[in-house]
Amino acid sequence: MTSLRPLGSSDLDVFPLALGGNVFGWTADEAQSFAVLDAYTAAGGNFLDSADSYSSWVPGNEGGESETLIGKWLASRGNRDEIVVATKVGGHPQFKGLSAGNVKAAAEESLRRLGTDRIDLYYTHFDDPAVPVEEIVTALDDLVKAGKVRAVAASNISPERLQESLDFSDREGLTRYAALQPHYNLVSRDTYEGPLQEVASRAGLAAVPYYALASGFLTGKYRPGTSVASPRAEGAEKHLSTGRGQKVLAALDTVAEAHGAEVASVALAWLAARPTVAAPIASARTVEQLPALLAVADLTLTEDELRLLTVASA
Repeated sequence: MTSLRPLGSSDLDVFPLALGGNVFGWTADEAQSFAVLDAYTAAGGNFLDSADSYSSWVPGNEGGESETLIGKWLASRGNRDEIVVATKVGGHPQFKGLSAGNVKAAAEESLRRLGTDRIDLYYTHFDDPAVPVEEIVTALDDLVKAGKVRAVAASNISPERLQESLDFSDREGLTRYAALQPHYNLVSRDTYEGPLQEVASRAGLAAVPYYALASGFLTGKYRPGTSVASPRAEGAEKHLSTGRGQKVLAALDTVAEAHGAEVASVALAWLAARPTVAAPIASARTVEQLPALLAVADLTLTEDELRLLTVASA
């Protein structure tokens, strides 16, 4: 049985791979989504990542489709207490931004769609510099005090605003961020490594990186001269044209071969071993895509292998 990891200073313990819910109601319909959720939890997974805006970018969708599917699945499986449900506020077309009123109204809508009385981990999806951190932190603290949210976190935030938020929480004795969701992977290290990671590390925050597989590039299926039919192909293929991308693929191939593992498993294992990281996020549209993601829970790379990947991706 894979051991769970503590999520920062919260009382939540999570599987070392968070299952991304961005595909639910987008490239995965209800039956596919349920099958993926069943297979993930059967393997010991307990950490679901969604957002109130998923998948508002799809024509005909209004946002909240992912939460609604997760809510239906939780109700039909009767397993709410075993699952850590994370969702986000600030990006829904009808609930944009982080004013106190919006944060609370959006939380009610998320609770309704998820069919639950509490959100385990509630992220601010995008920082809203027009709103003072004092207002945002206080609104999140109100939700925690009301029992509607268990722990709070931030995504897409600058090191300065994150530090300001933490300082205010500490000064006023309010709920402080327990986790951070940065854009971070083997071919995109610059956003997180540096000042943002330093703030997270000092404050004891757990990082839960998104785009952990760089839109699929780090699965190894994108190679020079191949074409992949995927809505995310453009995002992945841009890494093929860089020296860094080619070097990373070569290093991943070497390590994967040594372990008899999939390239994606190795890319996630490198990320899971990075300082502050609790659980990378990756999504699966089909059950067949899951084993390579779940393998991160039991794949330990040697110091030399980690160094090889770190140098290749520098």
